[in-house]
Amino acid sequence: MGKLNDKAIQAAQPKEKLYKISDGDGLVLIVQPNGKKLWWLRYRFGGKEKTFSIGQYPLIGLKDARERAYEARKLLANGADPMEIKKEGRAAQIEAAVASEETVENIAREWFQKFSSQWVGSHADKIIRRLERDLFPYLGKKEMKSITPAALLTALRKVESRGALETAHRLLQNCGQVWRYAVATGRVERDITGDLRGALPPSRGKHLGALVKPEEVGALLRSIDEYKGGEIVRHALKLAPLFFVRPGELRHAEWEEIDVDKAEWVIPAQKMKMKREHVVPLSTQALEIVESLRTITGAGKYLFPSSTSRSRPISDMALLTAIRRMGYGKEEMTAHGFRAMASTNLEQLGYDVRIIELQLAHADPNEIRAAYKRDISRLQMEQRKKMIQAWADRLDQLKNGAQIYEFKVHER
Repeated sequence: MGKLNDKAIQAAQPKEKLYKISDGDGLVLIVQPNGKKLWWLRYRFGGKEKTFSIGQYPLIGLKDARERAYEARKLLANGADPMEIKKEGRAAQIEAAVASEETVENIAREWFQKFSSQWVGSHADKIIRRLERDLFPYLGKKEMKSITPAALLTALRKVESRGALETAHRLLQNCGQVWRYAVATGRVERDITGDLRGALPPSRGKHLGALVKPEEVGALLRSIDEYKGGEIVRHALKLAPLFFVRPGELRHAEWEEIDVDKAEWVIPAQKMKMKREHVVPLSTQALEIVESLRTITGAGKYLFPSSTSRSRPISDMALLTAIRRMGYGKEEMTAHGFRAMASTNLEQLGYDVRIIELQLAHADPNEIRAAYKRDISRLQMEQRKKMIQAWADRLDQLKNGAQIYEFKVHER
């Protein structure tokens, strides 16, 4: 086993001069000033020191590089120079190993390398482990353009057959991201995962509790207004449906991130799950609540400080405890449920799913665009501001018990 691992390779940054990192047994990773990372095998043949080029990372992953170095060392043990064998095209092992760089595994690893820096470490680890365990052993060495929907479904059903239906659905989602990347980079003609919609049974995994019916939403908002468990938590509960951010993002909100003049809350990248700056437009209703809260906590760092120490925010259980005190069970409503509440209702009202997804700070629907566009926090900002204000107005109507008629806005 060598000394390197994928995290160490990904962390290796270019320097002013070319440098190498050894994996042992002559295999080295060369990091060039332009950022390219190349696999070389250093060996001696005929009394001379030579270098055998294996390929470029991440197209050639660590596992493949070790396998190819092993095959080259076998040739050396048999008295053959791998560099000469490669030139003359006489080594079946070498030829097979480098025959195609357009395999499912190579393209998937290239996609992962490009986007994994945007994810938290635990999320990235789960994705690559899922691909390595459930996709690469069956389809990894095949050219992506040769894969049919039926072949991909066969791999997914192997996961389903061991009782991991939720994992099968997540794998299909990851495959869709990889295939769309392959389409955008010219490797395949289309995303075949679209043909598999409905091919897997619905997941039986439990969703987090969320109230989405208009009458239920209205009742919850009235309960929040009447909540007696503390002013700071009540203000957090009132802002939660207007912002529909993740609970951890809400409770860590700081006053310096709020720009009242621009009517925006700018959340720094390090606080976000996807490690990208996120902008939350403030509706007139949200601004009013924020200004009310400022009279209570505005002298400190956090909008929602802990009652025991102003140097840290309220606990991760504060909102959930308040929801339970209002009489809602875990199957009915959770702190995370405000996101599903907004997402479901806005989609039913006809808002563009892409705009909703941007405001939820999910992965950019066009992931290729996200890879090359540094500031995606303000994409479609005018449409998002209109949507946020319309959502706040609708919440007021629901809270006041008005009869709500469905309408379609078709924002694009």
